[in-house]
Amino acid sequence: MKIILTQDVDNLGAPGDIVEVKDGYGRNYLVPRGYAIRWTRGAEKQIDQIKRARSAREIRSREHADEVLAQLEALNVSVTAKSGDTGRLFGSVTTSDVANAIKAAGGPLVEKRAIEIDGHIKSLGDYPVRVSLHPDVVATVTLHVVSA
Repeated sequence: MKIILTQDVDNLGAPGDIVEVKDGYGRNYLVPRGYAIRWTRGAEKQIDQIKRARSAREIRSREHADEVLAQLEALNVSVTAKSGDTGRLFGSVTTSDVANAIKAAGGPLVEKRAIEIDGHIKSLGDYPVRVSLHPDVVATVTLHVVSA
């Protein structure tokens, strides 16, 4: 079965790639979960849109990564979360929360897959968060978790 990937799939490909997979894997797993769409001539036009969107988000070079690094490290990123009297959060802070907080602080659009958190953030305070911008460039952002 020929399919077009709409999301990153480990050991298979990136969004916009046309791949050949077994019928059951494509029909029962990839397509229902939204990881892929069936290949058709009309769907090929969507490939160009997906690839253009991916290239707009992608860090193009080492110099561009250094620019984004300077932007990220200058930001004051904070996340508000509900917490109890002792400062323990109801739930935890996720990479999606961090990506949204970076965007809200005026920073660049960062994919949540590029964000690395040590352990789980389950209490108020300051935490170092790593953002992989390029294979050679990793930004460290201090995340302030405050009570809502």
